[in-house]
Parts: sequence; C-alpha cells; structure tokens
Amino acid sequence: MQKTEKIYKGGKTLLDRFVVFLVTFLLSLRYRIVLKGIEKIREKGTQKILFLPNHIALVDPLIIFSSLHKYFTPRTIADANNVGYFMISYLAKRLGARTIPDMTISGPQAKEELKKVLSDTIEGIQKGENLLMYPAGRLKRQWEEKIGATSATEEIAKAVPGLRVVLMRQNGLWGSSFSWALGKKPSLFGALLQGIKCLFLNFFFFMPKRVVEIEFLEPDDFPMNQDKLTINAYLEKFYNTNNAHNTYVPYLFWEKGKTRVVPEPLALVIEGNIEAIPETTKRLVIQHLEELTGHKNLTHEHRLANDLGLDSVSIAEIAVWLEKEFGFPQGNTDSYQTVGDIMLAATGKGLIAGPVDFKAVGKRWFDFEKMQNPIQIPPGETIPEVFLKAAKKNPDRVIIADQGSGERTYRQLITAIMVLKPFIQSLKGDNIGLMFPAGVGGDVFYLAALFAGKTPVMINWTTGMKNIVFSLQNVGVESIITARKLLLKLKEQGIDFQPVEDKLFYVEDLGKKISLFSKLKAKIQSYFSWSSLAKGPFSNTAVVLFTSGSESTPKSVPLSQKNILTNIRDVVVSVQLYENDVMLGILPPFHSFGLVATTIFPLCCGIRAVYHSNPTEAVAIVKNIDAYHVTMLVSTPTFMQGIFRVARPEELKTLRIIITGAEKCPESVYAKAQQMCPGIKILEGYGLTECSPVVSMNHENKIIHGSIGKILPSLQYVLVDPDTGEKVPVGKMGRLLVKGPSVFSGYINYEGKSPFVEFEKDLWYNTGDLVVENEEHILTFAGRLKRFIKLGGEMVSLPAIEEALKPHIGDPDADTPQMAVEATNDEHNPEIVLFTLVAVDRPIANQYIKQAGLSPLHNIRQVKKIEEIPLLGTGKTDYRALKRLLSDKN
Repeated sequence: MQKTEKIYKGGKTLLDRFVVFLVTFLLSLRYRIVLKGIEKIREKGTQKILFLPNHIALVDPLIIFSSLHKYFTPRTIADANNVGYFMISYLAKRLGARTIPDMTISGPQAKEELKKVLSDTIEGIQKGENLLMYPAGRLKRQWEEKIGATSATEEIAKAVPGLRVVLMRQNGLWGSSFSWALGKKPSLFGALLQGIKCLFLNFFFFMPKRVVEIEFLEPDDFPMNQDKLTINAYLEKFYNTNNAHNTYVPYLFWEKGKTRVVPEPLALVIEGNIEAIPETTKRLVIQHLEELTGHKNLTHEHRLANDLGLDSVSIAEIAVWLEKEFGFPQGNTDSYQTVGDIMLAATGKGLIAGPVDFKAVGKRWFDFEKMQNPIQIPPGETIPEVFLKAAKKNPDRVIIADQGSGERTYRQLITAIMVLKPFIQSLKGDNIGLMFPAGVGGDVFYLAALFAGKTPVMINWTTGMKNIVFSLQNVGVESIITARKLLLKLKEQGIDFQPVEDKLFYVEDLGKKISLFSKLKAKIQSYFSWSSLAKGPFSNTAVVLFTSGSESTPKSVPLSQKNILTNIRDVVVSVQLYENDVMLGILPPFHSFGLVATTIFPLCCGIRAVYHSNPTEAVAIVKNIDAYHVTMLVSTPTFMQGIFRVARPEELKTLRIIITGAEKCPESVYAKAQQMCPGIKILEGYGLTECSPVVSMNHENKIIHGSIGKILPSLQYVLVDPDTGEKVPVGKMGRLLVKGPSVFSGYINYEGKSPFVEFEKDLWYNTGDLVVENEEHILTFAGRLKRFIKLGGEMVSLPAIEEALKPHIGDPDADTPQMAVEATNDEHNPEIVLFTLVAVDRPIANQYIKQAGLSPLHNIRQVKKIEEIPLLGTGKTDYRALKRLLSDKN
C-alpha cells in the first residue's frame, strides 16, 4: 500500500517561530528588505496561494520565506544540492521544504522523482496549503530571468481549482556572492562563511546594507488555462520589467568605493562553426528533435525552450541521446539553447564557453616562479628512479595541481605513494588497470603502481565495453582502480561496466581501508627516509596502452621504462624549458601523448603541471592558463581553436609554447595564435603510441608551418615506396619506417601481422603512414595506409565495425563481400558510411554495433545500397574505389 504524505501543518510551533525570528534578525544585519503589496494579498485570504518569485540568489528563499511565514507559512520546493548541509537540511525539513534534484547535474534519471514531488505538492495545495515555488526551477544565470519551457506552473494551475497565483518580483540581489552574477556557480556554504567573517569585521551592526525590494502582485489576467510557453512568457515579462543590473555592495564599512553597477557575467554558450557540420549529422539531429517535439521544418536557429517547448528534463534526455548516438561526452546542458547547439554537440566540436566555478590558486604554486634555470632530466634507468631524484632536489615544491585536488608538492606525492603502495601490492596480478581522466588522481595512482612493482594498464573507456574486456583479458588485468564519480558519468553515457564490476576498486573507498597509523607513518617517513621507495624492484614495463589502428580488436602496446625516458630526453633537445615553466595537461592518460607529455615528463624534469579533465571546456581551460600562469600547452589544433575563440589576449599573456599533434594544424590557428600571443611558438609534431609517442617535431628555432619537423635524435628512419619497398628519393612520398630505443618491442599476445618489416637486413617499425622529406630533412605528413579514422581524438577502427556487422548483413556464406565500411573524406568531421548489397536500416546497424560492445563513436552515419562491392584483383574489397564513390558528388 502506497504511503500518503502527511499534510503540512504550517510550522507554527514556538521553536519554528524562534527559528524564523533568528533568521530574520541575521538577515537584517546585511539586508534592508522592502515589501510592497503584501497587505493586499493578505486581505484577500491566506490559503491555496501559489507564490511565484524570480530566483536571483541562494539566499532569497530565506528572505522570502521569513517575509511570508507570519501569515502564509508556505511550503517550498528546494534544490537538494543547496540544502544538503547539516543545519540547513534540518531547517528545510522542519519548515516543510520538499527537495528536488538539479537537472543539470542529475540528468533525466531524476524525472520520476520530480513527478512525485509535483504530485505531492498539488495534493497539498488542494487541501489548503500555500506553496512558494520558483517557476524557472533554478537560479538565473544572466541579467534576464529565463524560465524557458518548465511546466510545473502550468500543471499546478490546471490541477487546482480556485488557486490564487501571486507573482513576486524581487530586485537587489543580482551581484550578491549568493548569485551567478560573479560569473561562477555560487557556493551556499562559502558565501555563508564569507558573510559570518564580514559580520565580525563589521562589529555585527555596521555592515553595509544591500537593499532588497520585493513586489507582490495578484494579476487578474494571469493566463491560468494557457499552455506552459504562454504562462512562462507572461512571467518572464513581469520579472524582467525594471530589472536591476549587476550591483556590487561593499562588505566592509571602511571599504573604498560605494555601491556600484559592475559588468554582467559572460553567457554560457556553445561555440562552433555550423557550416562545418556534415549534412548527415544535421539531418539526424533535426529528425530526432522533430520526432521528440512534433515540430516540423526545424533549422539551427530554432530555440529549444521558447520555440520547441523543451524543458530541462527533456534537454537532459537529449544530452544522453547525443552521447549514445554520436559517442562524444556532453557538457553542461545549460549551454544548449538552440538546435544549432545540439548539432555542434553531436560532432564533439561544440566548445563550451561561459561562467565556470573556479577556486583561487594557492600561494605555494608561485613560490618557485623566479627559478629560471634550464630544466635537466636527472640520470636514471627507470621512471621511479628519475622521479625520486627530481623530488629530492626540491621536496617541498608544488609540482602538480587541478581544481578538484588543489596543489600537491613532491613530498605530498611521496606520502601518497607510501600510503598506497602496500594496498596496490596486495592486488592480484602484475598488471593493474587504471581508469582516470587528466588530473592529480591519475598521476598519483600511476606513480604508486610503478613503485608497487606493478605495471599500470591505462584503460580507454571511449572504445566500448567489448574492447575494454578484450584488452584486459589480453594482458591479464584482475584489478582496476578508478573513481566512482567518473564511472557514474560513463554509465550515464550508456557504458555498462557489469562485465568488469568485480574488478573495480574505487578511490573514494580507499581512505576507509587504509589505517590512520599507516597514513601517519607515511607522513613521517616522507620527511626522513625514502629508502623504502628507492629499492624497488620495478617492472621493466612502464605502462601498457591500447591502440585500435587497422585491427578489429585493440592491440596491447607495452612501453618500457627505457622507451619513455629516451623519448622525453629527446624532446628536450627540440625545446628549451625552464624550472619556472608551467604545463597545462588536458589530454587523458590513456593516450600515450597525454601520459608521457603531461604526466611523466613534468614529474621527472621538475616543471609544474596543472590539469583540466575536459578539453572541450574552453573557458575553464583559459581560466587555468591565466590563474596558474601556464607557459606551455599540450593540445590538439581543434581544442586550440576553441581556446583562442573565447580567450582575451591578457588571459594568455604567460603562454609561450604550444606542442600540438594528432591532426594537421591549420594556418588559421598559427595566425590566430600570433594575434593573441605575439611571439608564441607552436611546435607541431607527429607520434605513435608504439614510439613512446613522439617521432618528430618542429624545433623552436626552425618552425615550418604545416610540417611535422625533424625525426628525434635517438631514432633512425627511412622512407620506402609503399608498393615496392624500395627507398624513395628526397621530395618523393614514402612509407615511414623507424627504429631506435623509444620504439616498443612488439604487441602483447598478438597473432596478427608483425608491425616490423625488414629493410637492408634490419628490422624497422612500420608506421603505416606516408610522409615527404625535404632537403633539410624536415618531414610533411601525407596520408595513412591503415584503415582507421580519428573522432574526438580517438582512433576508430573501420575493420572492427565491419567485423561487428558481417554476421548480420547479407549472406554470411557468400563468396564475395556483402558489405563494407568506409569513411567520408572530411578531414575534420569524417562520417562512417556502410556500403551494402541489401537494404539495412541505420538504427538497426548501430544496434548490432552496440551489441558487439563498440562505443557510439563507431556508429554508422550513412547507409548506401549499391549493386556490388568493388573488388581488387586479389578478391579483397577495393576501399579506394569506395572512397571515390564518396567523393563523387553525382
């Protein structure tokens, strides 16, 4: 039998009245509250009233509730994230607040919870309760109040006969530390602490007052029986009439400067080029939105809320659909305003810009900023050995940081390694799976695994569960360390971790498993003796990474300690770095470039590194560059374009070097970089996971735009004809072969064709890539022989897609191919195309891909039915002919 909610009696006890009195008194120390029109509302009665205020600041529920409590004692609906603190939670519960989740955080899974709260609320009003509810359902982000397509007001108005609707327009709090006017998400707890501190500094009674004016109006023409868009438009017009601008009120009575209007915060938007989006992607997005809303003839300019009637729940569901259909992780749904925004998000090229929550950088970060000595990588044969020597040079130097973990010194890293080492040693197997985004946590557990004598295996979650399971089984991983927060996010994207659930260990739980004695012991040891770390033994393999390449299953790439140390020592020859340099890492550690360049390199050479886990959050990245005084950025050209679009030149003033690769850097990026940062050096390079990873790069004193520079000093190379295998002359395109101490020894448990080829009686690694060399030995990338494409920085194997589809399409026993998979020729937004002899629905094909355990990045975008699959003389599929079909406009 379903439990019926107890009807709220009104909070009229002596304790309730005392609490309201106390809150009112405390508010009066900072706010001068002016109420207009409340007596007229009271004269008409005090029951079945729906109070609808605009929502400016986290503190306004207290102000409004305390103003209404004496005569109306309304119930409220509150954001669960804002009333989660102990005392606030107690007060909210005591005073009858119902809590709902924040849809931008919780997503569509909170839909049922919202329905339940709304149902209980309607039942309460029908029985005579009053309700204080914010129609927008959230704090306003900009000067104007935008309600969009929320439906709660409409549902309550139509469900409660005789309902009185009272509008409340408040002014005066936009600019408060409790509001978004500062350009970042306000912290209730932080703002309260600041307020308490200021009360003491102002001797309680001398704090400058912020005037808050609240107007009450019970309109006769409220569109009670109209649809939600009509109701919300009416409310927006009311709230935005005589709207106060962003106003700063001093916090201290002796503070210089009076109350004043300040600039409005930057709007949260998605930026990108709509014209560059493939037509197929545009069509898929429009088709989905038309089916969802019933609207037809949509364009990229249509607004999701005002034109299509989509509320926050529906938009959160669209974000989930985008991740499942296109495979790219989605950002804050507040940025989705138009159909065009959804199109950009579908390509992974929509760069999120707008206010972000950003903590102040600790003073310790800048303690060593005057150190201008060139960096030196200490001698040593293993990463742990080199790391310890770098740490001993300046043990109390802050070396890494991110916004979640704060700043960490070498000594703090040593302490963490000592604490974690016994736990990691106790885990089954020699290989330990690690699943982390770019950040301090990933660095710590990578080092701890090395010092525990284990081999870190970096898990790439973007490849799909089938590939994850295959990879882990191939190298014998029995334990995976990850963060629960990351896993929850990935589960929302549709990745089912059930096949590896029994292997998972969450960092959030480790604190309970490690004793206080062990932590204190490690802390003391970090000051007196590191001998327990120095003695080893260490695994010869520094990491195992996975690469798709042209195979249907991932290949396991072991990189030795020597491979990686050789590579980072080579890179130092091409670029001069100093001890006061600061690197920004945004690439995940499951990529060789992200791990070696932004984790191992700075930790071993002693330059500071700061991390941001999402490379599409352009504004947050710019804030990191500015706040942490970043001098060196490691990024792809796509993410660089986003940074330059949203940054102001003064925010990038410390940036002097960008190292880039993974895709060709357009001339427009070079030009924009010089415009924003005169004198900046962009060092474009080329690399492969199997080569640890850098193979070539431009020297800072010899930068050739569009080239991939010279081969690194420790590598030997040769260019050979793709067909004959003979060496090609200078100026002619050839297949690149390399060998040297940074090249891996071979794939783990791999039965395919050897990655090494014989040339002039030596074995060389076959990169499978075509390059051209000039007279100065500078290389230019010319194309790939292997069958894979890059989407969102990830390698997507076309043969893997074919293997997933073959059993389901056409006659599996036929002598000739029944289908083939190829990609369009768009260098920046390639789309996967299925060629087939039989009719196939695209959604069904993608369902087969999902069943095979591949991620949505592998999804088919176009299906083309043709008379026959073109064949080579060998009987194999002629993919060049398919490419020509895709290039043929007719």
